[in-house]
Amino acid sequence: MAKAGDFFIVEIKQAHMQWGIHRYTNTRDPRYGEGYLQIPAYHARRLSIYNSNHRSASTNYTCDSVDGFLKEVVLKAAGCSKGGSVIAKQFQGRGDLLMLGDWYQHVNAQVGDKVKVTFKTPRYIEIEKI
Repeated sequence: MAKAGDFFIVEIKQAHMQWGIHRYTNTRDPRYGEGYLQIPAYHARRLSIYNSNHRSASTNYTCDSVDGFLKEVVLKAAGCSKGGSVIAKQFQGRGDLLMLGDWYQHVNAQVGDKVKVTFKTPRYIEIEKI
């Protein structure tokens, strides 16, 4: 389980900032402005970040952004790289898939920029474009 001070850094890719339109399936209509924050598998395992396939895991994380744009919003640990896997592959806005897309726009994020995710507590994270 993550503890205060644990962190990971992820490089932003086009799909992270344009989740609703940069996709390889036609399972739903394009949705502009959606975004997510990748959780590399190594860090998800190391920090015990699970998705809803895990029977006893809480998937909700309170989040602030260092720039102040996001304040005590709730992100959900979700997705998996292989069907049935309990390891989360992303943080996304709980009930609001535009939340991180709006933040990316606010910080003028570009492909190749990096985001630092720091744990303040096991369930409270802070994100920062670095």
